[in-house]
Amino acid sequence: MVAVMHSHPQHRDVQNTRPGRPRSAAADRAILAATRTALVELGWSKLTMSDVATRAGVAKTTLYRRWAGKSELVVDAVAVLFDELELPDLGSLPADLEAMVLRLAALLDRPETRTSMMAVVAEATRDEALRRRIRSAIVDRQKVLVLEGRARAQERGELPYEKDPETAAHDADLIFDVIAGAVVHRTLVSAEPVDPAWAHRFTRLLIGGLASLTQRDPHQAP
Repeated sequence: MVAVMHSHPQHRDVQNTRPGRPRSAAADRAILAATRTALVELGWSKLTMSDVATRAGVAKTTLYRRWAGKSELVVDAVAVLFDELELPDLGSLPADLEAMVLRLAALLDRPETRTSMMAVVAEATRDEALRRRIRSAIVDRQKVLVLEGRARAQERGELPYEKDPETAAHDADLIFDVIAGAVVHRTLVSAEPVDPAWAHRFTRLLIGGLASLTQRDPHQAP
C-alpha cells in the first residue's frame, strides 16, 4: 500500500527542562538560523557554539541552557527546516505524492539543508546518541505525517483501510523509508535532479509497482 507525507507547519521549539526564565521564541529562531549559516560557511569541524552565539547576538550561556552541545544544536536547526514541508491537496494520491517529492527535493537542495544533513549524518556514524536525536527530532516526526497522508487517500477511496493496526504502522514506516531514501539519495548522494519527470516516474513505480514501468507512460510521446 502507498502512503504520502502530509504536513502542516509545525515549528516545534525544543523543550526546555531546566528552571529559569521562559525561553524566547525569537532567540531560538535566531540561534537556529545562525547555526545553519555558520555550518554552510565554516563546515562541521570549524563550527563552534561561540561562533553561533556571536552570529545570533546572544550569550554563549544562552545556547548551553538550551542545547548541551553542537550535535544537538545542528540537528534541531535541521529539524525546523523539515517542519516547513507541506503537501497540498491536489485531489489525487499520485498528484499529492509527486508534489511532496518535488517539495522534499527542493528543501534538500537548499545549501543550508544540504550542508546540515550531510554533516549530521556523517557525524552520526560515530555517535549513537546523535543518531537517536536525528530519529526523534527529524525521522519520527516526519513518519507521523505519512499516516496523515494515507488517511487522506483512504478518505478519498483511493486506498483501503487496514484491518491490522500493527501492519499498517509497519507499512507506513516502509513507505517513508522508500520515499525519503530515494529522494535523499538522488539529491544528496547521486547529485541528480529531482525534476517533474523523475517525480512522475517514481510515483508510478511506488503506486503501481515494478510492472508499471513496462506500460507505456501517457506523458511520453508514442
